[in-house]
Amino acid sequence: MTLSARVLADSVVRLEPLSAAHADAMRAAVDVGRESFGYTIVPTVETVDAYIAARLAQTATGTHLSFAQFDQASGRLVGHTSFTNARDWPGRAQLLAVEVGHTWLVPGAQGTAVNSAAKLLLFTHAFEALGVLRLELKTDARNARSRAGIAAVGASFEGILRNWQPSAVPGEEDLLRDTAMFSITAAQWPNTKSALAARVAAKIR
Repeated sequence: MTLSARVLADSVVRLEPLSAAHADAMRAAVDVGRESFGYTIVPTVETVDAYIAARLAQTATGTHLSFAQFDQASGRLVGHTSFTNARDWPGRAQLLAVEVGHTWLVPGAQGTAVNSAAKLLLFTHAFEALGVLRLELKTDARNARSRAGIAAVGASFEGILRNWQPSAVPGEEDLLRDTAMFSITAAQWPNTKSALAARVAAKIR
């Protein structure tokens, strides 16, 4: 199976399948201080075109789908997120699992309802449209803020995968990082959905 592109939106955030047409809006978004990006790969003004090209190359494999995140109130592009590492159930025309990752938000959108609302849209699409049985999220094990954010949207911590992948931290290009793994299963989803919807509602009051 392949991930098909469609816009996901609510009153808080609009997720548009990423395209080259988003380059100018993304350049404007990342032309800010980078102190809050920490362990996350975020393009610079100079590397936006290459970043989008790399994401679109992944999308062409059918196992990845990138989204530009737009704040509905302002209409501005405020970040990026994706479905990635989609895995089929062997022998069945069904997705077994998909990861939500490559997520970043500009400083002004961090700590707002945008992340929770986007996760609610992505998770709902994964479980209720794609029919996945497992949804995965992971982050650098040192990234306490990201780990807290993932737990806050209802994912269960599964453990630390040592030396799991190359580090995304500038200056650590030749180093491997430990990765904190989280997941939500289809059985967990109804309760997780209710809690996440309540979290979004509380943030937009």
